[in-house]
Amino acid sequence: MNATAETTQGRMRGAESRASRILVVDDNEGIRSYLASLLEIKGYQVDTAEDGRSALHLLDSGASPDVIILDIMMPGIDGLETLRRMREKGDETPVIMLSVVGKASSIVEAMNLGAMDYLNKPFEEEELEATLQSVLEKHGMKEERDSLLKQLSEPDPGAVCINPAMRKIQNVINQISDTDVTVLIQGESGVGKEVVALSVHTSSNRKEAPFVKVNCAALPSELLESELFGYEKGAFTGATGRKQGKFEAADGGTIFLDEIGETSPGLQAKLLQVLQDRTFARVGGNREIQVDVRIVCATNRRLEQMVRDGEFREDLFFRLNVVSILIPPLRDRREEMEPLCELFLRRYSALYERPIAQLSDRLVSSFERYPFPGNIRQLENMIKRIIVLGNETSILEEVLGGSMSGSGGASATDSGALEGILQRAEANAGTVPLKDVGRQAASEAERQVIEQVLYHTSWNRKQASKILNVSYKTLLHKIRESGLEGE
Repeated sequence: MNATAETTQGRMRGAESRASRILVVDDNEGIRSYLASLLEIKGYQVDTAEDGRSALHLLDSGASPDVIILDIMMPGIDGLETLRRMREKGDETPVIMLSVVGKASSIVEAMNLGAMDYLNKPFEEEELEATLQSVLEKHGMKEERDSLLKQLSEPDPGAVCINPAMRKIQNVINQISDTDVTVLIQGESGVGKEVVALSVHTSSNRKEAPFVKVNCAALPSELLESELFGYEKGAFTGATGRKQGKFEAADGGTIFLDEIGETSPGLQAKLLQVLQDRTFARVGGNREIQVDVRIVCATNRRLEQMVRDGEFREDLFFRLNVVSILIPPLRDRREEMEPLCELFLRRYSALYERPIAQLSDRLVSSFERYPFPGNIRQLENMIKRIIVLGNETSILEEVLGGSMSGSGGASATDSGALEGILQRAEANAGTVPLKDVGRQAASEAERQVIEQVLYHTSWNRKQASKILNVSYKTLLHKIRESGLEGE
C-alpha cells in the first residue's frame, strides 16, 4: 500500500517540502491496514511490509522512510533481528517498536539496538501521534546537528574573511589553486595557519587526495625523521618491521609540515632532497622512493632571521619560500572577532548539545581591547569554556583581570581556579584530605603558569622550556598531562 497526502507543515525539521514517509512493518494485515489509513488521514505517506524480510528488501531497493514502525513479534525474521540487520548495514532510520504488554526484556534489547521509542499494543491514536512527532523532531534535530557539525568542522578561511589582509590571502590561494608550488605560511601561534594550509589543499587539484599534517615540534629530531620517511626493519631498536612514512602516506596529495623552524640541520638536508628530487630513502634503507607530494609549511618563527643566525639552511628556505603567506594576528583583524565568536558559539553549542550562548556587552567590549596573545586559538578556547560552563565569569576574570600581563602575584584566573578547588573540597568535607586539596591547587597553578608562558612565547615550546627551566621533554609531558595539548 502506498498513498500520498498533502504536505504537513512542521512535521519534520528540514522536511517542509514533503510529508514524512512512514514504513509500517507488521505481520497482522488488520493492523497494517489500520495504521496505514490512520497515518494517511493525518498527512503522512505510508508504505507497508508484512514481515522483516520484506522490509529489508524495501530498504535495500532504495526505500528511504523517515520513520519505521516495526512489530517485534513476527514469523521468520522478527522485529529485533530486522533492526539488528538494519544497524549492521549502517541504516540509521529512526525505529518505533510495537510490542505487547509484558515484553519488557524485548523492549530493552530493541533500545540497545538503536530503537528510538516503543508503543505497547493496544495504543491510542493520540499516543501514536505524539510518539511519531517526538521521534521525527529528535531525528530532525540530530540531522541538523550532524549537518551543522560537518559544516563547522571543515575550516574555511573564506568563511570569516573581512580583514583586507585576509582577503588578499584568499586571493593568493585562488591564484595558486591550479599549481603545485610550495607554500610557506608564517604567523604567530594560533592565527589559523593550519586552516590556511587546508584551504590551499582543498582549493587545488589534489583535494581528493590525502592531506597529511606533521607537527615538527612534537617529536625529537631522530623520531621525526622516521615519522616523515618511515623506516626499514632493524633500522633501530624496536623497528620490528617496515613502516611507511608520512611522505608516502601523502603521495598524490599534500603534506603540511607545521613548525618547520624546529627541524634539525640533518633533517633539513633530507627535506631539501625531497623538494629537489621528490625522492628519499627510509631510515635504515638504501632504496630510493619517489613520491608526488605538494609541500606546505608553516612556522611561528622568523625564518629569515634564523637563516642569518645559521639556524636554518638558506637553500632550504629559498626552496620553501616560493609563495609566502603572512597571517596577521587577531589583534590586527578585530573586525573578524564578532563573526569568529558566532562561528565558535554555533560549533560548540552543536558539539556539546548546549543552547547557543549570547555574549554579554561587557565581554564583547572587553574582547575589543584584549590583546589575545594566543590569537584565534585562545578566542576559540574561551568560547568553548563559556559553552561548557554555561557562564562567562572565568573569561571575564581572565580578560579584565590581566591574567596575561605577567604582573606577578595571583591573577584573577588563578584565584578563581583556587576558589573552585576549595568549593569542591568544602562540598566533600571529611572525604578530601588536605594534601589532595594542595595537590589540586598546585596542579592548577602549574597549568596556569605553563599556559601563560606558552602564550607569551607564541607556543614556541623550546623557548618556553628555557623560561620555565625544565627540559623540552618534561615540558611536552606537562603540556599533555595538563590538557593543554589540544589547545
